[in-house]
Amino acid sequence: MTKTKQTSPPVEKKSAKTEAKPSHDEIAEKAFQIYLQRNGAPGDPMQDWIRAERELSEKPKSTRRKNKVVSIAA
Repeated sequence: MTKTKQTSPPVEKKSAKTEAKPSHDEIAEKAFQIYLQRNGAPGDPMQDWIRAERELSEKPKSTRRKNKVVSIAA
């Protein structure tokens, strides 16, 4: 009787882009920043969203920071 070697299915490795997927809130904030950069001039919100998503996905996740509220004592 011939023994056959069983192999496990290949494990897919996650790319850096997959792991660095920005959250909905991060994309919304970036899209709003894009809107502000053009001084509120008319534009396409969907294009702003796509651009924001693309720009955030290109950056490593560790470089993204959450906005922190800092109070300044007078």
